[in-house]
Amino acid sequence: MAHSAAKSIQHPVERPASDASARQQQDAASRAARRQAHTVAAIAFDGISPFHLSVPCVVFGEDRSDGGVLGFEFRVCSIDAGPLSTTAGFSIAAPHGLDALADADTIIVPTWRDPDEAPPAALLDALRAAHARGARLVGLCLGAYVLAAAGLLDGRPATTHWAWAADFARRFPNVQVDPQVLYVDDGDILTSAGTAAGLDCCLHVVRKLCGAQSANYIARRLVVPPHRQGGQAQYVQQPMPRDVRGNRLSALLDWVNGALDAPHTLDSLAARAAMSRRTFTRHFKAATGTTVSAWLLTQRLARAQQLLEGTDEPIESIAGMAGFGSTASLRQHFTDAFRTSPSAWRREFRGV
Repeated sequence: MAHSAAKSIQHPVERPASDASARQQQDAASRAARRQAHTVAAIAFDGISPFHLSVPCVVFGEDRSDGGVLGFEFRVCSIDAGPLSTTAGFSIAAPHGLDALADADTIIVPTWRDPDEAPPAALLDALRAAHARGARLVGLCLGAYVLAAAGLLDGRPATTHWAWAADFARRFPNVQVDPQVLYVDDGDILTSAGTAAGLDCCLHVVRKLCGAQSANYIARRLVVPPHRQGGQAQYVQQPMPRDVRGNRLSALLDWVNGALDAPHTLDSLAARAAMSRRTFTRHFKAATGTTVSAWLLTQRLARAQQLLEGTDEPIESIAGMAGFGSTASLRQHFTDAFRTSPSAWRREFRGV
C-alpha cells in the first residue's frame, strides 16, 4: 500500500516565468469574468422537492452560451448542514451555505417544505439583508411563504400555489394575494404559482436580464413556451408559434412573417395558398393551433416587441412596420396583451 501510494506522487514541473505570468493573467481574467457575471443563488433545505429545486437549476445553472445566452454564476445554498433529504427519497448535497447569499444578485426560494413551519431566523435575516442591499428576490410556489414570513411582501402584490392561496392570505393579511396569475413581478420581488409556473417566472427573469431571444432560446431547449396565458398578462414575449416545418403552409407563414406590414386577411391568405376559405381555415388551425386573426396579432405583437427592444425606430414607424396601421391600434393591442404601453416596454427592456 505504501509503495503504491509513493508511486502516485507527482513532482511539479518547473515552467518558464513567462508561462506562469500567462497563467496568472488568465486566472485574473477568469476571476474578473466571474465577478461580472450575474450571480443567482437558489435556497435548498432538508425535505426539499427535487423538481422545485431543479427549476432554477435548469434555467440558470446550465451553460447556454451556444445560444448566445449570458452566463450566470449559479449557486445552490443550503440552510441545513450535511446531505439533504428530498421528497423523492434520495439525498443531495449543496456546496454552499447561507453565507454565499451575501453577494448574490438574484436569490430564489424554490419552495418551502411546510406552510405550517416557520422558516429559520438565519434564512429570514439573510433575505432581509439581501433585499436591503438591492438583490432581486424570487419566491416560487410555497417559497412565497418564506418571503412573506420575512416581512418582505407586506403591502405588495404576490401569488402562490392556488391550493394554498386562501391559507396564505389568512396568514399574511398585509399581502395583496392574487391567486389568478402564473406569477407576479413587483420589480425587485417576484412570486409564482405552483410547480411549472416556476419555469414561467424564471424565464421571465431571464428575459429581464438578457432579453427575449435568450429567454426564447432556453424555452425552446426545455420544450416549453416562453409564455403561457394565465389570467393577468405578464411582461414577457408572446408564445412562439408551433413548428410547422414540413407542413404545406410553412412557406406561406414564413412569407407572412416577412411581410407583417401588409394588410393580410383570411381571404387573401387563402387565395395565396390556392385553397378555399373553409379548407384554408381547417389547415391553418391544424398547423398553428389558432385562428388567422389570432396568429397575425401574436406575430405582430412579437414584431413590435423586437423593434421596441432592438431599434431606435419611433413608435409611429413601429406601428406600421408591425402591421398595426396606426399608433393608436398598436397601443390598444399592446396594452390589452401586456398591461403596459409600448413606450413603457421600451424603457424597461431597451437596455437589455
